[in-house]
Amino acid sequence: MLTHPTIDQLHQLGLTGMARAFTELEANPKSAELSHAEWLGLLLDREATDRYERRLRARLRFARLRHQAAVEDVDYRAARGLDRTLFQALIGGRWIDQAQNLIIEGPAGVGKSWLACALGQKACRDNRSVLYQRIPRMFGDLALARGDGRYPRLMRALGGVKLLILDDWGLEPLGPDQRHDMLEIVEDRYGRGATLITSQIPVDRWHDLIGEPTLADAILDRIIHNAHRLQLSGDSLRKPQAPKTVAA
Repeated sequence: MLTHPTIDQLHQLGLTGMARAFTELEANPKSAELSHAEWLGLLLDREATDRYERRLRARLRFARLRHQAAVEDVDYRAARGLDRTLFQALIGGRWIDQAQNLIIEGPAGVGKSWLACALGQKACRDNRSVLYQRIPRMFGDLALARGDGRYPRLMRALGGVKLLILDDWGLEPLGPDQRHDMLEIVEDRYGRGATLITSQIPVDRWHDLIGEPTLADAILDRIIHNAHRLQLSGDSLRKPQAPKTVAA
């Protein structure tokens, strides 16, 4: 068999995973013991894996997650009141497919952003589109976009993903433009995509943060009524651990 023309054809067809697997099998003396069906199965398996990994890398680049976090690394022993049963149900992602929301609430340093990014990374692994945004920066980007023509494109990106992560909600009260932006985002996503919001501020104070009662009612109605809630507590996990003393 002419190896090089075969590999060239595989590359021309975009089957790069199969091309690498073909090269490895050709170089392995034990591959002569494999049947044609086994060869084909190995080639197809490598191509499927290669395509999945390329798509995953692209999804993670687009998501721009703040932390390199994974649900397998969650420490359930940390004293922060994490509901293990609920969190493990959330890992499955059914709430994302059903366009429900998730609110992770708690004081600074208890791992809200990290947990949100872990769920985002798992959603990317499960072939769901994800976008992470820190809310203060998002509002700043939208304000700039109004002046340079990018506003419709940014709003489409915020509205189009399966999971939108909005981190650090409520650090400061919303202004008129920010209230309008938030209403447009949650309205566009309502029933179409899941939104995950992290906040240090208890939900019962969000109405005051938004400011204008009519818009606040409209925004919160689209966020809260179908939202799961993880309420965390405890001291900041960022605090350095006290050094252990050695008995004299």
